[in-house]
Amino acid sequence: MFLLNRLTILHKFQKPGILIILSTFLFCAHNTVYGNNIHPLRIIKLTCEYQQDPLLVASGTPLFGWQLQSDKQEIRQSAYTIEVYTRINGKEIKIWDSGKVLSGQSQQVKYDGRETLEPGKEYRWRVKVWDTRNYSSEWSEMDRFRMAPSDTELKAEWIGAIDKKEANIPEGRIYHALAASSEAAEKWMNTHPLSKRSIYLRKDFSIDKKIREAIIYISGLGHYELSLNGEKVGDSRFDPMWSDYDKTIYYNAYDVTHSLQQNNAIGVLLGNGFFNQQGGRYVKMQVSFGPPTLFFKLHITYTDGTKEEIDSNENWKYSLSPIIFNDMYGGEDYDARLEQNGWDSYGFDESDWLPVVVQSAPNGRLTPQTTASVKIMETYTPKSVKKVGDAYVFDMGQNLSGFPKIKVSGKSGDKVRLTVGENIHEDGSVNQSQSGSPYYYEYTLKGETQETWHPRFSYYGYKYVQADGVKPEEVQSHFVYNSSTRTGRFHCSNEIFNEAHRIIVNAIKSNMHAVFTDCPHREKLGWLEQVHLNGPGLFYNFDLTTFAPKIMQDIRDAQLPNGLVPDIAPEYVIFEGGFRDSPEWGSTAVFLPFMYYRFYGDKSLIMEYYDVMKKYADYLSSTATDHIVSHGLGDWCDYRKDEPYGVSKNTPVPLSASAHYYMVIDYLVQAAEIMDKSDDYDYYSTLREQVKNAFNKEFFDENTRQYGTGSQASNAMPLFAGIVEPPHKQAVLDNLIKDIQEKGYRLSTGDVGNRYLFQTLADNGLNEVMYKMHNHREVPGYGFQLQFGATTLTELWDPRDGASWNHFMMGQIEEWFYKSLAGITTEDYSGFQNIVIAPKPVGDLKFVEASYDTLYGTISVNWKIDGDQFKMDLFVPHNCTAKVYLPQQKDYKDVGSGHHSFTTTIN
Repeated sequence: MFLLNRLTILHKFQKPGILIILSTFLFCAHNTVYGNNIHPLRIIKLTCEYQQDPLLVASGTPLFGWQLQSDKQEIRQSAYTIEVYTRINGKEIKIWDSGKVLSGQSQQVKYDGRETLEPGKEYRWRVKVWDTRNYSSEWSEMDRFRMAPSDTELKAEWIGAIDKKEANIPEGRIYHALAASSEAAEKWMNTHPLSKRSIYLRKDFSIDKKIREAIIYISGLGHYELSLNGEKVGDSRFDPMWSDYDKTIYYNAYDVTHSLQQNNAIGVLLGNGFFNQQGGRYVKMQVSFGPPTLFFKLHITYTDGTKEEIDSNENWKYSLSPIIFNDMYGGEDYDARLEQNGWDSYGFDESDWLPVVVQSAPNGRLTPQTTASVKIMETYTPKSVKKVGDAYVFDMGQNLSGFPKIKVSGKSGDKVRLTVGENIHEDGSVNQSQSGSPYYYEYTLKGETQETWHPRFSYYGYKYVQADGVKPEEVQSHFVYNSSTRTGRFHCSNEIFNEAHRIIVNAIKSNMHAVFTDCPHREKLGWLEQVHLNGPGLFYNFDLTTFAPKIMQDIRDAQLPNGLVPDIAPEYVIFEGGFRDSPEWGSTAVFLPFMYYRFYGDKSLIMEYYDVMKKYADYLSSTATDHIVSHGLGDWCDYRKDEPYGVSKNTPVPLSASAHYYMVIDYLVQAAEIMDKSDDYDYYSTLREQVKNAFNKEFFDENTRQYGTGSQASNAMPLFAGIVEPPHKQAVLDNLIKDIQEKGYRLSTGDVGNRYLFQTLADNGLNEVMYKMHNHREVPGYGFQLQFGATTLTELWDPRDGASWNHFMMGQIEEWFYKSLAGITTEDYSGFQNIVIAPKPVGDLKFVEASYDTLYGTISVNWKIDGDQFKMDLFVPHNCTAKVYLPQQKDYKDVGSGHHSFTTTIN
């Protein structure tokens, strides 16, 4: 009102001097509020569909997002305005102006313009916001996004060396046990040699106009490496992503506007991947959707408005590449003598090359790949090297998923074979007994002074590299995994917890590729249970905004007509029994969309995959007898001393299956409410109560106040799920604690039961019990694995039991690190806009330092104990609020964004 009164008075005077006085006054008034910074509110990290400058936006109504940055406290947005521009007839035209929208929403703001966003077209956008004091930011920088082309725009031929019909590839998805039979093996042996070989493809072209933009759209199956004028395009590996190629085929996009010249050459190298898994050496399973094949389209727009397209068609040529063997389970061989220098450069003599074959198009729908690609993310050098017989074994120091890179010199025809593995035999040679054998890489030298090489189309899980033949002069290990952004950090005063966190995250990275694999060597399959059982740990540590939707598409593609969601997706191999149908695995189809909703405030997966969720719930109902589901693997790999691992031993399989059946229905009821499906809501609400009553009747012993066998998982699952009736809850909880204490504060749970045990304890204020269960170096426990030099989490609690040394399925403690010890959580589905900070100092912990990058910015928690004082520094992202629960205090403190410090006395 003070400012308005003076503005009214000064407006009566039209003299320049008065206006100068007014401007000066307003400047001073602004500084009175904000200090010396004229624009204290800044906009950063613009995203469209959760990506920055995306080339492939699939939604016609994309979601915009941004973060606020300021050095001031308590900053919240009160309004925003968005502008979207595009180029029409050579001029940049505004096609949408949202106007000033009174809203604090800064994520998932939907495009709402009248103009339809055109497929294949680029748009630019910017945003401006106001805070609660009605002060505005400057306009953000311009961000851009490009709409994915429509199916009609992506018309081009699929080309390669041989068509599927002539390749004589056996149909079906064959498990290794069947593939080992003479009849099956003979079928695969009779496939045409060209169906297996990696090939070069090339095309020359020239342009004589000035370019405005040039975009490549490509899908090379199984995987491809693209080059333009002799240079690799992009830095991704193993694109396009794995999928059920009969349903979905992904394509990628590259902006090559500034790479084209007057004369150009396109080069593509094709490998097999899971599109063409034909076996050789170690075989897990065999499946082929066809021989290697290429879809390519280069769309050029010139400055004069004309357009040109370079497509894959019969005018391309191919030649066999130096990659003479490549297989996801067997490795890769490369004969450098077969290289053709300049093959991907303009004017190369291709007279000896053959015309490509226009192939039958794969069955799947061509779909834009919006998930972050797999890339070389880290590189390691040897910790040591030892001579073992005639070979040399390099200890690379870190178990990882990836491949070695070597520098080597020798005569033409000399060979070096690289055998990689997680462990070594007593004699020091590489041991693949627990990771799939034989698997190796073999390089044949061309005889130059020094040659550099690494595989392109196969990777493995390993720590050691054994070199037979020519000794490499240099060896590196490339750690290859999905490039989704790291979002979490955790460190504390307990070294066992720090090391557990480190090896779990390394195991996650090793198994974070096109899917979340079980292991990076012997299987590489997308076993689904770990996605939800480790879900919170995955979400805390990595940005899954674009990855989780890809997993849900894999699930949709894998779901059977009867509603069954198989244990693996994509379902490259059909297993039997519980290995194909276990409720703890299939329920990911229902649980994952809700985790996505909680962490990102985005319910789109619930809405898009409601039919998948409902069909799976109905499938489980069809298998139930009197509302009890009895099939599956149960608490896989639970722990019982001196007994082999496998199907649940301590906990009844029907109890575990039925608990998951109940939770599936419980979530489906919530989904029906979100979708406003009243009939479904009523039906499944009733079914939920029927299943709950049946579960308690079947598994609860009113005399002992225990479920099932009284094992830790038996009691923890119904407690976590909310099945236990209130009068019995404390007694069941007491029995759970009693069992833990009788076992010397040791767990007996496995892959499935861990999360339910850990979270039941945490949610009921029993964090001291959790601390005792994990603060030791005995088996079962995380600390035990560290004694054996584990640098990634092992498959079993006891790594000596002969299983993989690179699984993350037992890593459920990550949720406790972030949610309980650091206290970073949320009580709703706001995507952490409404934050809860409730740290739990336990045991002899002296400090915890942790952070989590939400869509709105970074939550940072640093607490320490100084004598009887608990001190915490907290940062809350702008446009967020937090409820802060200090230790041993019932009431919370409401705080806004910015830095905050707290001190309280603890006992």
